[in-house]
Amino acid sequence: MTAPTPTPSSFEGKVAFITGGARGFGLAFATALAARGASVALADLDVKAAGQAADELTAAGYTAMAVQCDVADEASVGAAVAQVTERLGGIDQLINNAGLHLTRYNQPFMQQPLTDIRALFDVNVIGVVLCTLACQPSMAARGGGTILNISSMASHSSASPYGVSKLAVRGLTLAFAKELAPHGIRVNAISPGLQATESAMADMPEAVVRHIVDEVQMIHRLGSESDIVEAMLYLCSDQAGFVTGVTLPVTGGAMLGI
Repeated sequence: MTAPTPTPSSFEGKVAFITGGARGFGLAFATALAARGASVALADLDVKAAGQAADELTAAGYTAMAVQCDVADEASVGAAVAQVTERLGGIDQLINNAGLHLTRYNQPFMQQPLTDIRALFDVNVIGVVLCTLACQPSMAARGGGTILNISSMASHSSASPYGVSKLAVRGLTLAFAKELAPHGIRVNAISPGLQATESAMADMPEAVVRHIVDEVQMIHRLGSESDIVEAMLYLCSDQAGFVTGVTLPVTGGAMLGI
């Protein structure tokens, strides 16, 4: 029997621009894409941490760079995209991962300081708009690309400024999917549920974690970083070439509805 011809990676030779790339999901996304042949740009407000992460990826034999980027500032986003385009030749994939979250930004509107609400929407919503618009010309010039936005299971209840900001991310996903389709750009999103990340576990009382896992979810375990990474790899790959405008809940069955 003739051996099947290996399928080339969807990411070989691609350039990925990842916001919030210095740590957490952003770094996990960058590592997974780099391991599959992509060049990765870690865009982060904390450029020192991004630089250390990029150095580690480079030492492992991957192509990676760090770039300072405040996603809420148009000039900063434009400068970061220009740097990446000049050094790596363009941008094929954008992951809008940077965001404000955890308990501080998940209070009721009447209890949340207005300065925090403004910052939340500037980063979580306007940041997605600015980065998408800044990366679009390079993607279009290279024949198309993929954009992945990170929403949250909180967007399905939308009971706080944070939840509303992540609901807006789902709306932006659909709006940009329609607007950018003529340019060959697919736009999708992931709504992560409760994940066993260090920051989330440190922020949430054990009783709340157990309630979500045991009573709210259908799958009774904590989510893992790999659950979100695998969803990212699918939505950004050629295997999802007929998928756009979709928000995929990766929540263990929590917060689902018709």
